[in-house]
Amino acid sequence: MEGNRRWVSGDLHHPDRDPNRRQLVAQEQEPFGSILSCIDSRVPPELLFDTGLGDLYVMRTGGQALGPVVTGSVEYGPMTSGTPLIVVLGHQRCGAVKAAYESLRDGKTLPGNLQAIADALRPAYEQALREGGADPVETMARAQVTLTATDLRSNQDLAPLVEKGALAVVGAYYSLDTGEVEVLAGAPAP
Repeated sequence: MEGNRRWVSGDLHHPDRDPNRRQLVAQEQEPFGSILSCIDSRVPPELLFDTGLGDLYVMRTGGQALGPVVTGSVEYGPMTSGTPLIVVLGHQRCGAVKAAYESLRDGKTLPGNLQAIADALRPAYEQALREGGADPVETMARAQVTLTATDLRSNQDLAPLVEKGALAVVGAYYSLDTGEVEVLAGAPAP
C-alpha cells in the first residue's frame, strides 16, 4: 500500500528496476505478493504498487475470473515459496464485468470464449442483483473481488496457510480516476 500511495502522489521510487536487480533475481525469485487482477491495460499491478522486478507474481484474467489453471497459478507462490500475500484486484469501469453483466442481464451469449468469463462472473452478477445500488456494474465488479478473495481464502490448499497466519488473501479495488487502491476484504491485522 505504500507503493500505491507513491503512485497516487506521483512520488514514485521505481524500485528494483535496474541491471543489478535483474542479475540478483536471475537464478531465483522470492516475490512478497501475488496479484490476481484484470487484463485491463489501465491496471498494471507493478506500476500502481510502484514495485519492480521479482517483487510480485502477477496473474491477469478478464474480471479476475478463476479456473483451474488460474487458481493453480495463484497457489504457486504461497505453496512453493511461502509468498505471504495474495491480492485480488478489481477496478472501476471494468469492461469484462460490464460485458458479462450485459450478457447475463440480456440472456445473450458472448462470442468465442468470452462466454466463459461471463459464466465465471455469474455469482457476482447474482450478488449484484441482490444488493442493488446506483451502478449495478460497479456493484458486480466489487462483488467479484470479494467472492474471488473468499474462494481463494477457503481453497482447500490455501485455507490452512490462512488459518495459521502464513497467508493473507485480500480483496481490493482500484480507482481509475484517482489511482488509489481500496482494501475491500481480508486485510491482515496490523
